[in-house]
Amino acid sequence: MTLTKKAPTLADLLDWLERQRSRGQVVYDEKQRCWHVLGHSEAAAVLSDPGAFSSDLQELMPQQEDFALFQRGNFVRMDPPRHRKLRGLVSQAFTPRVVAGLEPRIAQVTNELLDGAAGQTRVELIDKLAYPLPVIVIAELLGIPASDRPVFHRWAETFFNRQNIDPDQSLLAAGKEAMENAAPTVREMNAYLLEHIRNRRGNLADDLTSKLILAEVDGERLADEEIIGFLGLLLLAGHITTTATLGNSVLCFEENPGAAAEVRKDPGLLPDAIEEVLRFRTPFPRLARVATRDTRIGEVDLPAGAVVMPWIAAANRDERVFTEPNRFDIHRPRNPQLAFGHGIHFCIGAPLARLEARIALGIMFQRYADISVALDEPVEEANPWLMVNVNRLPLDLRPSR
Repeated sequence: MTLTKKAPTLADLLDWLERQRSRGQVVYDEKQRCWHVLGHSEAAAVLSDPGAFSSDLQELMPQQEDFALFQRGNFVRMDPPRHRKLRGLVSQAFTPRVVAGLEPRIAQVTNELLDGAAGQTRVELIDKLAYPLPVIVIAELLGIPASDRPVFHRWAETFFNRQNIDPDQSLLAAGKEAMENAAPTVREMNAYLLEHIRNRRGNLADDLTSKLILAEVDGERLADEEIIGFLGLLLLAGHITTTATLGNSVLCFEENPGAAAEVRKDPGLLPDAIEEVLRFRTPFPRLARVATRDTRIGEVDLPAGAVVMPWIAAANRDERVFTEPNRFDIHRPRNPQLAFGHGIHFCIGAPLARLEARIALGIMFQRYADISVALDEPVEEANPWLMVNVNRLPLDLRPSR
């Protein structure tokens, strides 16, 4: 397997995290001007206390009109009580019953996408399956044309695939630069979604966009501009985690053929295997919070106003919680991985992402007697400082007879 040379790599990031951990589970970074939270219990404590650690980072960043519009409905960056009210509007779209009801459609789309590659022994996984599958599913939930997925892909690349991350740069400077670079994309996305919302308002249907148009918060309907943030968040976050998890799963199975053989023999192991993939190659390696008051995490006192970075990738390799954390083990008796977050901001789409990964991988194991990463083409991995995922993953496939 040949990896395209990119810096930094996941191994580089993990080495850097362990060097930070050698100083403690909560450490201050003079260069980045933030507190790195590396331990599992410490990260969970930060994420479970929105009163002490705010998700609203707007005061740290320069105000930008396009981002301000998007943030109006972005409940990921809200604190209670507003967060609870707005998140409740979309929770109905991700109830266990609704998600379970999507299983036949997910299987149908998976088979249709793989049928499109029938007869091919070399397939690029991301383009053929890992990206289009979750985009089609989430777009249908939102009532947005899935045929526009090349546009959505370009948006996601802007937000999750930048390559100019400098670990020694202050977070405020990096954030300002990121906002400037992403502003044109945010402007395009806002305009696209606003047009969709206005069109749907005059032609309501059985989709989440229509439900948001009709919903009330504190006796008031949402403005079209508020719905933009909802849809943008769900459209991007609603597919990128599944895309990453599918690619990361194939890489983990490639590196651990014994685990792949076990799962192929017993598909009932797939859910636990996916949880281990999420722990071992955590899609979103870090989150960000701001301390609202002087507080204590572990053995460290943090001042009010401190920028706090819970590193999920480090928490998921905390040896105090995970035996042999650097070993891929689908039989872990306990796997409290934090890949989907913790507390009130736990990923609302986690059940859907898990279901999509389980169905897609299960169908792949049924259809192909052998799945291996191509040796003569590069695997393109994203910058792990932003996201641990694969942009290009060529596979050699041998169909089952």
